[in-house]
Formats: sequence, C-alpha cells, structure tokens
Amino acid sequence: QVQLVESGGGLVQPGGSLRLSCAASGSRFTMYAMGWYRQAPGQERELVALMRPGGGNTVYADSVKDRFTISRNKAFDTVYLQMNSLKPEDTAVYYCNSRRPLVGGSEDYWGKGTLVTVSS
Repeated sequence: QVQLVESGGGLVQPGGSLRLSCAASGSRFTMYAMGWYRQAPGQERELVALMRPGGGNTVYADSVKDRFTISRNKAFDTVYLQMNSLKPEDTAVYYCNSRRPLVGGSEDYWGKGTLVTVSS
C-alpha cells in the first residue's frame, strides 16, 4: 500500500525558512513523478514543485522560483521541499504527491498535508 507522510510544517516569520519532508513507502518511486502542491485558505490546490520521473528535471511555480527547492534522498523514499524567503502568501497546507504512470492514464497518491503558516 502506497503511503505518503508529510512533516516539517509550522509557524515561521516572513523571510524565514522551513524544510518539508515527505516519507514515501509501499512502492518503488524512482519512475514516479514526485511533487509538492499547496492549498491556501479559499484557494484551489496548486502545483508548487515537481520532480519528473527518475528524479531528474524539476519544475517550479513562478511564485516560488528562486526561493523553493525540491530534492530527494539517495534511496528515493524521501522527498524534500526547502522553502526560503517565505512570504505570508505562502501560507497553505502543503501536500506531497506521487503520480504512477499506467496504461491509459495514471494514478495519484496523496499525503494528508502539513500546515505552513507565515506570519509576523
């Protein structure tokens, strides 16, 4: 059974930093896309950062470019999101996502989220 568990959220002042972690278990994820999404109060869920299958190329939302970095450990069972220069608008629940390619589509797995609050 695939499980994704996020951790590392909390309260931080504007300009501060946090490092989120996603522990993945139940499958081999080297050929899955791994990403971080977030959902702010009253907003739709949006992609923050994506690591393509195999852990190669990465993409970022324009709003977090040059501030956030997605990475993984060598075993590829933990995915990180380093967040620097945090802004109040970064406040959201952050979700870890894994997409498994399937014939005729794909299957998404989600963690339950971790709350990040940026406030003075």
